[in-house]
Amino acid sequence: QVQLVESGGGLVQPGGSLRLSCAASGSIFSIYAMGWYRQAPGKQRELVARATSGGTTNYADSVKGRFAISRDNAKNTAYLQMNSLKFEDTAVYYCNIQGATLMGADFHSWGQGTQVTVSS
Repeated sequence: QVQLVESGGGLVQPGGSLRLSCAASGSIFSIYAMGWYRQAPGKQRELVARATSGGTTNYADSVKGRFAISRDNAKNTAYLQMNSLKFEDTAVYYCNIQGATLMGADFHSWGQGTQVTVSS
């Protein structure tokens, strides 16, 4: 079983920055992809950024140039650096990791979510 623990959310003023972290633990053999999604009140969950082990990175158009996804393979940790935050970035941010366990089974795990609020 693979568990994800997110951290780094909080309250920030417009134009500010936050860095989210997502640490995966458990019987992990390999990680195929790490991603961040967000869900604002009354809206569907949407992809923010995703990075694969093959080097492919995707960003939502609304965050391109402002957010950056990265990973520390040794720590099985994903990061989301968020700069120039806007009111519309307010949402609960969820980490998502796909990979394989030591037993050879694929896993697809979600973090518990962390609140990001952009407010003056």
